[in-house]
Amino acid sequence: MSGADMTGAVGLIPPGSCFPPVLLRTICNSKMIAFLSAFPEERMREHVGPAPLRQILALAAPALGVLAAEPLYLLVNTAMVGHLGAVPLAGLSVGGIVLAQIASQMTFLSFGTTARAARLHGAGRRADAVAEGVQATWLAAVAGLVITVAGQLLAGPVAHLLTGDGRVADAAASWLRIALLGAPLILITMAGNGWMRGVQDMRRPLRYVLAGNVISTVLCPALVYGLGWGIDGSAVANVAGQAVSAILFVRALRAEGVPLAPVPAAMRAQLGLARDLVLLGLAFQACWVSATAVAAHTSAATAGAHQVVFQLWMFLAFVLDALAIAAQALVGAALGAHNAERARRLAWQVTGCGLVFGTLLGVVFAALAGVLPHVFTTDATVLAEMSGAWWFFVALQPIGGVVFTLDGVLLGAGDAAYLRTATASGALLGFLPVVWASLKFGWGLVGIWSGLSAFLLIRMITVLARLRSGRWAVLGAVR
Repeated sequence: MSGADMTGAVGLIPPGSCFPPVLLRTICNSKMIAFLSAFPEERMREHVGPAPLRQILALAAPALGVLAAEPLYLLVNTAMVGHLGAVPLAGLSVGGIVLAQIASQMTFLSFGTTARAARLHGAGRRADAVAEGVQATWLAAVAGLVITVAGQLLAGPVAHLLTGDGRVADAAASWLRIALLGAPLILITMAGNGWMRGVQDMRRPLRYVLAGNVISTVLCPALVYGLGWGIDGSAVANVAGQAVSAILFVRALRAEGVPLAPVPAAMRAQLGLARDLVLLGLAFQACWVSATAVAAHTSAATAGAHQVVFQLWMFLAFVLDALAIAAQALVGAALGAHNAERARRLAWQVTGCGLVFGTLLGVVFAALAGVLPHVFTTDATVLAEMSGAWWFFVALQPIGGVVFTLDGVLLGAGDAAYLRTATASGALLGFLPVVWASLKFGWGLVGIWSGLSAFLLIRMITVLARLRSGRWAVLGAVR
């Protein structure tokens, strides 16, 4: 998990690429040939699909659409508010960061639900898999209401704590109070994505999320400028779009015909996995916040260069996360079907695919090194700082491809406790010491990205070791 989902993975292979589909199929499927030949055609189609690589991409492509939809909408939202002036834009930035941090700590509603639902789906218990979605939706509604109430009380103090400018703090607090009314809707959408991924239904979440984002995109200019609501209109448009998506997910649950009553025991079981996923998210946040703080304390040029390269890194992490989501659904289903051999072979296959796509991304962005940075800035000092970090960014793509897909494998197996420990180890032993040392010794972006390199290498070693051990492959409909 990149802290850690995608769209048309096939679209990553440009026409005339040196990685034609036949070569990709050979690389990713070579270990699967003997295994698949041992299965009757019907079982192969039911559990793995007629072409495993094709099935992986078919699951990853809609997942990428869901992952990309929100960042793309935020870009539109930012552009709308940006024309109001510096203060509203700064207020949106502060409020958006707070809301994003809250949502990032609730990812267990998607990833945890996927892991549990996928096992049940693999065991042939679709109704029980959907029931996990029901309980996750109840958790989402309750947690969202708590966040909404707390947010109305704390939005002002938090906004003033994060910025010294009273006007910016007031704008951020106003936006945040409205935006947090949508907290239950955001979390219900996360839960809906979780159970639908678990039953390998990736297309409906894409339609539901896009429907909400289209509504928000249409309403945003009308409310911000047409009605003159300013930055508050942006927040109202967000909530309206989130309501559309949440309603569609709830309607889909009702259509499944499963009991809709809350089951406290089932919700408590889901919270067990939540603990590990929250700690995992905190480890990531400690790293990202530290890197940003060190860059900001180094110089304005360093901070600007880090912002550009890091945002590109996070965007590509979304791309690779789509493979992780496909891996999570397929591996969880295999383990639920009591087929450890298939789960292991799928795990190696998606790891190979992650390596191929990560390498391809590295090659593409290496070729763009002389062009793409100039799209983001014309400042000579920022461009000079960016050059050192750029080659770290390029070189880390294959490693990221392996790590992020293996995150999906381990999450699909419900092995979040090991993943939590591996990520915390990478943060404490690799990223954080190097990043803060770079501030003391003046290593700049080279030091920051050396820390990220150490973090990823430690994570790659630990997750590969776990994969080879086979201890993650616990069989059964419930881990």
